[in-house]
Amino acid sequence: MLLEGIFAPITTPFYPDERIYFKKLEFNVSRLSLTALSGLVVLGSTGEAVALDDVETREVLRVAAENAADEKVLIAGIGRESVKATLELAEVAARSGYDAVLVRNPCYYRPQLTGAALLHYFRSVADRSALPVILYSIPKFTEAEIPLEVVAELAQHPNIIGLKESSGSVERVRNAVQATRLAPRRTVTVTPVFEAVTGRMMAPKPAASGNFISADGLASSGEGGVALAAAPPAPARKTRTREVGFQVLTGSAGTLKESLEAGASGAILGFATCAPQACQEIYTAWKEHDDQLAADRQKHIAEASNVIGGKLGIAGIKYACDFNGYFGGKARSPLLPLTSEIRAEVEQLLSQIRN
Repeated sequence: MLLEGIFAPITTPFYPDERIYFKKLEFNVSRLSLTALSGLVVLGSTGEAVALDDVETREVLRVAAENAADEKVLIAGIGRESVKATLELAEVAARSGYDAVLVRNPCYYRPQLTGAALLHYFRSVADRSALPVILYSIPKFTEAEIPLEVVAELAQHPNIIGLKESSGSVERVRNAVQATRLAPRRTVTVTPVFEAVTGRMMAPKPAASGNFISADGLASSGEGGVALAAAPPAPARKTRTREVGFQVLTGSAGTLKESLEAGASGAILGFATCAPQACQEIYTAWKEHDDQLAADRQKHIAEASNVIGGKLGIAGIKYACDFNGYFGGKARSPLLPLTSEIRAEVEQLLSQIRN
């Protein structure tokens, strides 16, 4: 599967009593599906995945998938501390129609999670997952990177297709690209303009409801009744193929342009959840080889993305979503809401940024 462009890791909205507000989740997914984003990540770090119980996790995955546009790549965050628990969520994601799963490294038993243990974990998940696996390294939360030598070995697995590198280091992105350069090439299906083709895009659609009466049906119905026929199937989508290797995505909006230049194929950006167009403009300018425009667009979001996504974290991104017309709301406790002074700072930072 092709992993190119900008992906937004969506938030999980809550009621004041911290129950999940599914109608707001539906709205966010539907609205982000109208943007130029390549896809959505459900229950990544921005989605507060670690704060949800198993029942909530399954329901969020289901509801988000039902409201995402077919042409968007849909990725499910499923990382858990055991192979068994991770695979159970991989099955849920597959049944819900996701295109890939994002799996962070386990971290609780850190001293025993050697390179060999991580290889065993990710290979065990990839061997049995019905969906392709994207590795997820986010050391600021797990306090442990996936070692590059482990990434290089895992890149040889036929069901591990990429890495989300969220260290914030361009050098680490460059080194990951270099370390996986010999990974097997894969033939993926794309549109005629080389955009990703998702499994949901190609899946058969249910017949339209209602009574469609064909001309042939009318002619053959006789005097005793009316013949009903199903609506004609939608025309087949035009596709082509493309060869891709192991794909590295950055998780840092503040270094997006530099990471693309270092070999990243795209990005999964928390800041894209509240400002998708501003992030997309950087990628589009870079893709069109307009270096000056890409640099200008990168500079334009630098302070806002660093403060909101980096310094303030989930509470900052959620308030930025509220300010820019999406539903954010408060994070689940023990994460604290922003003060009025910090909310005013967020508003000022976003005042000139398109969403």
